[in-house]
Amino acid sequence: MDLKRHSRRLIFPLLAAGVGLGLAVFQEDLPGSVAQSQKVTLFLTAVIYLSSAWLASRVLAMILDQAAGNRPYPRLLKDLIAAALFIIALAATAALYMGQGAIGALAGSGIVLALLGFAIRNVVADTLSGIALAMEAPFRIGDWVDIDTLALAKVIEIGWRTTRLQTPDATYMILPNSQIARHRITNFSAPKREFRSQVKITLDHVLPIDKARVIMLAALGNAKLIQQNPAPDVRVQSYEEGGICYTVRYWVPRFELAVDCRDEVFSLVDEALREAGSIAPYRRIQLVNAPIYSEQGETVE
Repeated sequence: MDLKRHSRRLIFPLLAAGVGLGLAVFQEDLPGSVAQSQKVTLFLTAVIYLSSAWLASRVLAMILDQAAGNRPYPRLLKDLIAAALFIIALAATAALYMGQGAIGALAGSGIVLALLGFAIRNVVADTLSGIALAMEAPFRIGDWVDIDTLALAKVIEIGWRTTRLQTPDATYMILPNSQIARHRITNFSAPKREFRSQVKITLDHVLPIDKARVIMLAALGNAKLIQQNPAPDVRVQSYEEGGICYTVRYWVPRFELAVDCRDEVFSLVDEALREAGSIAPYRRIQLVNAPIYSEQGETVE
């Protein structure tokens, strides 16, 4: 379907380029005044330049969309490619019409652009940051990212000035690109959508390490949400006076399932420990700034 849509978008650029090229080739067969007119020649050449840039931008956009797969490139990148091609075509057209005067015209326009840029420097900063994000591509549309201190959200659209995001609770956010560029970005969807997460569980010394590892791994083998390939594993993080601290590591298929996967891991491990026997001797839970109570309700010093 995307290929058909892109094919339809190539019709008008192909027609424009074909008409311009055809008239240029057969210009000598046109009426005398038209065939000898320098202005007509320049006009047809300009049409060929601009239509070629139009056609090339559409073809490159089609190639990018086909190569991207499930992680499409931002629209900003396609706009940048199209803008660069049209700028080249316009510069070539200006050189045709103005000859050596084109250099002076470009220099004068540079001064105007500098003054305009100073007046709208914030907009320019956002736009340049958007260009940098499009070129470096730290994230694409559909990726889940953590922009340090700003947002943990899914990328919806990447524009020239702003990036639009949707948080896990369906809140819509619009952030200036200059702010995003100044913060650390963690992408949970690249280079692959699956990523490894972990939870920490502290068990009492009464339960041997080997037995605890077997119980927890057997429980995780029944999981439906976390990935079994690569398989989850259990590592001892520390051996402390309050208990043995384990790290249960597992792979999450997509960031959207991270909370559900964590819930599944805790639920399966808890159920397995209870089935293995009374869980009270095995697990020790302490609230921050709160006393620890034994099974009899007595305060443990």
